[in-house]
Amino acid sequence: MAGIPPGFIYIGSRLSRLARLLAFAYAGLRVLEIVSGKQGPRWLRVSAYLLSIPLAVACSVLYTYLRDKREAARRGAVLAPQVKSRWPGGFDTLLSVSRGIRRAHIVFDRYCQEYGPVVNVRIMFEDRILTTEPEHIKAILATQFSSFEKGKLPTFHRSMTRPFFSKDRISHFDIFEKHAEDALNQVKGRLKEGYPVDFQDMVCRFTLDSATEFLFGKCVGSLSVGLVYPKDSLPGQNREYANHPSNLFARALSEAQSRSMLRSSMGMNWRLAEFWSDRIQKDMEVCHRFIDPILKDALEMKRSTKEGEQSTGHAYAEGKGFLEDTLLGHLVNCTEGKAFPYSAPESALTGRDSTASTLTFLVYMLSQYSRVLKRLRAEVLSTVGNSRRPTYDDVREMKYMRAVINETLRLYTPVPFNVRTSTEAALWPGVNGGPPIYIPPNTQVPYSVFLMHRRKDLWGPDADIFDPDRFIDERLKYLTSNPFIFLPFNAGPRICLGQQFAYNEASFFLVRLLQTFSSIALAEDIQTRSPECDKGPGRDAQEKVIIKHHLTLYVDEGLWVRMGEASNSDDV
Repeated sequence: MAGIPPGFIYIGSRLSRLARLLAFAYAGLRVLEIVSGKQGPRWLRVSAYLLSIPLAVACSVLYTYLRDKREAARRGAVLAPQVKSRWPGGFDTLLSVSRGIRRAHIVFDRYCQEYGPVVNVRIMFEDRILTTEPEHIKAILATQFSSFEKGKLPTFHRSMTRPFFSKDRISHFDIFEKHAEDALNQVKGRLKEGYPVDFQDMVCRFTLDSATEFLFGKCVGSLSVGLVYPKDSLPGQNREYANHPSNLFARALSEAQSRSMLRSSMGMNWRLAEFWSDRIQKDMEVCHRFIDPILKDALEMKRSTKEGEQSTGHAYAEGKGFLEDTLLGHLVNCTEGKAFPYSAPESALTGRDSTASTLTFLVYMLSQYSRVLKRLRAEVLSTVGNSRRPTYDDVREMKYMRAVINETLRLYTPVPFNVRTSTEAALWPGVNGGPPIYIPPNTQVPYSVFLMHRRKDLWGPDADIFDPDRFIDERLKYLTSNPFIFLPFNAGPRICLGQQFAYNEASFFLVRLLQTFSSIALAEDIQTRSPECDKGPGRDAQEKVIIKHHLTLYVDEGLWVRMGEASNSDDV
């Protein structure tokens, strides 16, 4: 279907249904003519054809609702409360959600506050049963796992990639060290020039270079381009820098994720919004121009290594090492170079945004909570000193660092929303002792860990406050009594394979950052500030940055900071 506008594909897929409706209207008119003995007026014929479509939709919606209500009652359950909509099909809800995504509002939070932790957000005549209830998310991810699918292809990819994420690989810090040293040296140089640093951009480059070397055995060199300057500065106007291939790749990947978020809100009807061209495909073409040569080289190396083994009985050392030590090589080995799952490394690569998001918001919090920064830096220096490279055991020993990372993951969950589709009818536990909730088959069920992590009834009255000690002191009882209230990496069979890799990468970079710098402050003269700052109660009023999300959470226009370089005599 390549080259065909998405809108035409959408219309084509529904032509048979449209033809049946028009044929039914025609048959009805013919029966009327036979009974009356004369042809009906033109206005009646035109009205019959035009009204057949909305009438059929209305009948289908009513039938589906009555069927689901009957099935729920038969099981002693109820349907999830539905968001009230003024327009047919929930078109006003769709507009509200789309505007909220563009304007950095978590609009689903308003629905949950009004209707409760589970709500049916009906958009484009399709049910989306959103939940922030731990027991429901537990059902999706664990106890009723087989009833909610993400898709067959991701399952296939997980089966191949799981063996690669062993302890000896995720605790191998050589890659982190090389790219962290490069990144932090560039930060020091930029600060000496008198400019603040966009920490988010810098750490995205660090994680991109680390991820591509870890996964592909070949670094894309995004740090080699240099760090960004503030837009209003003279160096910030450099077009050659903006159009560098690695920067084009990063922007295209981010745009594809943003469009994916908007597309998911429209469900199967997204082609109407992208009628003439597939916008994600255009972004992914940019990404493929960057990644495809690496994939091609991997397949060629597999072929050369195999030929070497057949002709000489020995594999080439370089090729064999690549095929054993990288995820890409592992995937090539698994598939023998046939039917290679190109989207598997792409999926793994987009996972680097989760680590970058975590580090971005963690440093944002350190810029706002100097006592946390001081305590965390004291732990780092007491454990590894001001220059020694941390080991895997050092990282495990730093309990406060893990608490700081966890608190960041709680308050600023990198993947704020996720979604599954019910494969069969299911029942979720009732809320607050109420009746069970019926989930019809083939229904989208988004769930928000982000919103669940901020619920005061789950985390206590101070849930809006950034306080790492909640993962150490008596407040830990909230989590130990209900582990499913904290799920930054999902849980059950679908738990994130890169969880420990992400913890290790974030911890390693933090150690090197705090060995290098002793103070962090938000560059408020450069930073784009949140319009909600200092207005009313709640977490939004505390934010000094604009927080947005596509597939992952990020700071709009970057996180601009100034940092004070540490001296060897620093004793915190």
